[in-house]
Amino acid sequence: MAPIRILVVDDSVVIRKLLSETLSADPELEVVGSASDGRIGLAKIAQLHPDLVTLDIEMPVLNGLETLAEVRKLYPKLPVIMFSTLTERGASATLDALSLGASDYATKPSNTGSPAGAIAAIRAELIPKIKALCAGAVTKLKSLPPPRPPMQVRRPVNRRIEIVAIGTSTGGPNALAEVLPRIPKDFPLPIVVVQHMPPIFTHLLAERLGARSEISVEEGSADAVLTSGHAWIAPGNFHMTVRRAGVSSRLGLNQDRPENSCRPSVDVLFRSVADVYGANVLGVVMTGMGSDGVIGARCIRERGGEIIIQDEASSVVWGMPGLVHASGQADAVFPLNQLAQEIARRVSQSRAPRVTPAQVDRVPQEHLAK
Repeated sequence: MAPIRILVVDDSVVIRKLLSETLSADPELEVVGSASDGRIGLAKIAQLHPDLVTLDIEMPVLNGLETLAEVRKLYPKLPVIMFSTLTERGASATLDALSLGASDYATKPSNTGSPAGAIAAIRAELIPKIKALCAGAVTKLKSLPPPRPPMQVRRPVNRRIEIVAIGTSTGGPNALAEVLPRIPKDFPLPIVVVQHMPPIFTHLLAERLGARSEISVEEGSADAVLTSGHAWIAPGNFHMTVRRAGVSSRLGLNQDRPENSCRPSVDVLFRSVADVYGANVLGVVMTGMGSDGVIGARCIRERGGEIIIQDEASSVVWGMPGLVHASGQADAVFPLNQLAQEIARRVSQSRAPRVTPAQVDRVPQEHLAK
C-alpha cells in the first residue's frame, strides 16, 4: 500500500524540519514537500498532489485561514490539519479554521523539554489523525469489526428521559454547531457534552456555541447544578461526571488518569450518568476518532437507557460511532442534520402522558367506542 503523501506548510524552519523528519520516519507516511507560506503551499498542492496538508495559522504573505479558504475552493475534499499553538489566540483561530472546513487540528509541542519530547508529542497526536483522515472507505470498513445485532435491552414501561449525554471528537465542533443551535429554548432537560479538546479550546467552543444557540451553553464547572435548557461542555484536561446532591444533580470534575488516551473521556461521563439516572438517559455518539464511548454506551444501555449515533456519511471520522454500532450498542443511526430533531422527539415521546391498562379499564366503554 502506498504511503500517505503529506505537504507541510509552516513559516518556521524548525517546525518544517521537525514535522518532515518525524512524519517520514513512519513507514506509512511520506512528506513530499514543504512550504513557508500559504501562497507557496497552494502552488505545491497543485504540483505535488498530496493526500493531506498540515497548515500553520500564523504565516506571512497568506496566513493559514486565508490559505484554507482557497484550498476549500480548489480542493474541497483534501484533508487539512491545522497545526496551532496552545494559546487563546491559537485556539480561537483554530476554531475559525474548523468552521471554514479544516478537517482537524493538532497543537504544536510546547514545554516538552527536549526534541525527543516534541517528537513523541507529534507521534501521539498528529500521526493518528493523519491516518484516520486518509483512510479510504474500504480501509475504514475493514478496520471496524462487523456490526452485531443491537443488544436487547429491558426498558421500564414508564421510562422518562431525564438527561442527554453527548460524546464526540474529530469533527465534533462543527457537529455540535449543527446540533445544539437546533435544540429549542424550552428543552426540558440538561445536556452534558464531552468534546475531545485541550484547555482553552473548550472554553472558547462553549462561548461560540452559546452565542449561536437558544439554550445556554457553557464550559462545565465543579458543583454546577444541572438545570433544564442548559448544556455543559467538559473542560479540557478534566473528566466531567454527574452526581446526586439531594434533590438535584451536580457536575464533578477530576483529573484521574486518561481513559482511551483521553481526558475528558466520553466513557467516564457516560458511566456517571448511567449510575445517577439509570434507564432515564439518552446518549448520543457523534463523529470522532478512536473507541472512546463504546464502554460508556454499553453502561447506559445495560441500565435501560438509549444510544443513538451519527451515521458514517456525515461523520468526519466514523471511529467512535462506528465502534458503538459494531459492538451492538446503538439503538438507531441518523445523519447529522437529523440528530437534533431526533433528540427532541425521543425526549418528548418519553415524557408524554401514558395510559396504563388500569386506566383503560376505568374509562367508560362508550368513550372507548368513540
